[in-house]
Amino acid sequence: MSQTTSAPPVVPAPRWDSQRTFDELGRPLRDITFVVVDLETTGGSAAGGSMITEVGAVKVRGGEVLGEFQTLVNPHRAIPPFIAVLTGISDSMVAGAPPIEQVLPQFLEFAAGCVLVAHNAPFDVGFLKHFAAEQGRPWPRFEVLDTAVLARRVVTREETPNCKLASLARLFGSATTPNHRALSDARATVDVLHGLMARLGNLGVQTLEELQTFTSRVTTAQRRKRHLAEHLPHAPGVYLFRDSAGRVLYVGTSKDLRTRVRSYFTASETRSRMGQMVNLAVEVQGIECATPLEAGVRELRLIAEHKPKFNRRSRFPERVHWVKLTAEPWPRLAMVRKVLDDGAHYLGPYSSRKTAERAVAALHEAFPLRQCSGRLPQRPQLTPCALAEMGRCLSPCDLSVSAEDYAALVDRVRLGLANDPAGVVEALRLRMDALVVDQRFEEAGRFRDRLSAFLRGAARTQRIHALTRCPEVVAARKEDGRWLVHVVRHGRLAAAGVIPPGVDASLWVLELQASAETVVPGPGPLPASTAEEAELILRWLESDGVRLVHVEGEWTCPVAGATRHLAVHDAVEESRRSLVQFDS
Repeated sequence: MSQTTSAPPVVPAPRWDSQRTFDELGRPLRDITFVVVDLETTGGSAAGGSMITEVGAVKVRGGEVLGEFQTLVNPHRAIPPFIAVLTGISDSMVAGAPPIEQVLPQFLEFAAGCVLVAHNAPFDVGFLKHFAAEQGRPWPRFEVLDTAVLARRVVTREETPNCKLASLARLFGSATTPNHRALSDARATVDVLHGLMARLGNLGVQTLEELQTFTSRVTTAQRRKRHLAEHLPHAPGVYLFRDSAGRVLYVGTSKDLRTRVRSYFTASETRSRMGQMVNLAVEVQGIECATPLEAGVRELRLIAEHKPKFNRRSRFPERVHWVKLTAEPWPRLAMVRKVLDDGAHYLGPYSSRKTAERAVAALHEAFPLRQCSGRLPQRPQLTPCALAEMGRCLSPCDLSVSAEDYAALVDRVRLGLANDPAGVVEALRLRMDALVVDQRFEEAGRFRDRLSAFLRGAARTQRIHALTRCPEVVAARKEDGRWLVHVVRHGRLAAAGVIPPGVDASLWVLELQASAETVVPGPGPLPASTAEEAELILRWLESDGVRLVHVEGEWTCPVAGATRHLAVHDAVEESRRSLVQFDS
């Protein structure tokens, strides 16, 4: 029958006491309740018809055994002779034992809320999950540790020839000798687990998260640098790794600076380039922030300022492309790198020139604007180009179109850019339909990509400009029982703070507004910030639970804007990604 009993600790006190000195980081191992489980079975595969004959488990926390679970299980079939010899479990022993249908729910109740541990965990956990599914019983989302995997990363061949449970039990001086009985093997696994934890603790592995992700790729030299995180607070903010010359190597952000930075020197960090960065680092600077959003914005600004070589994104926000509808006597479309205060209309920004070119091609497909470069005089007297002869340009160069009619065309283009792209969508849809009828699918795909590039740029511009044209937006959201408040001016984060308990919230917000950064807007859709900063702020403003405290101006997006056309293009992109993953 199953039973739960108390038992004395199976691990010598000094070994576990060393774990108690670890610095707080993640979920400390001393606070985790583990259930170490072992099974005896009639064979090696539950899917192949093998059954469980015995379950043994030990519940342990902080080196103290909290309880044990042990029961034989009636497999309702004969136990193979070699299994009976190996385990000592015979048919007569299990004849009166409860079936797995009774034992499994008892074990799941015993292990509820704990981390499962097993030696060769896929075997034991696989059997348990198989019978849970067979019984129609939902499997709890247990976190699982495998002592065999950990041992292969910690124990050397000089210490023991293999990582079998019996060999490891001898190495770590287990008080229990494994004998292929479930409870004895589980007790031995407890000793092995504690022995492995003691070794890993000396390498800086102090939490469950670090134990789960432990890898030998983190060098001893990296682990020795974990003291660089000791001065950092457990608070949201930005961290900067610097080399011996003071150069910034990497900028990151976290809700808990000390926890995140410490992970770079332990098993939690496995990226090879981060290992190179840590080897060069001699200092970590932390900048505490009031809110996670402030930390994210500061991260973007610091990456753009220092351009650290180990950061892969956001280093060059100035390297973008804009599609410009020029402001001149005969306007045209042009690609530019900067936004000027020239009365022109801008679309973007685009991160690549190729994508911007596709957007321009989409607009030219819908609107017969002139495509020649340079300014034209009020009354040009030039020879028409081939595009004019093909009907793809209204040909202002020879005054084939009046200034009024051309201006009307430009107004339609401007409407498509700022409010309603239906004209572009319809023109390219008709073109794609005709190509599909002719079975020219590759060409149709190119037109689809042009339309997608235009719509994504237009949607981005419309969303960003809706925010950046507002002189001020003040918003708040309650997180973890505290009200986080942000002041945004022309799309730039001007102030951030947390309302202290017991104060007059309205007066506190007014003081935050008064102390916020003064923002002088420049031209274009991004008058005071980068696109990444504005979009980061927008994601927060649009998240659940945000309350608008004050809005100066109108924060509105066009109802018929480009965003409503993106669903089909998002589906195409998702399909492409799925195909790439399948092919790889």
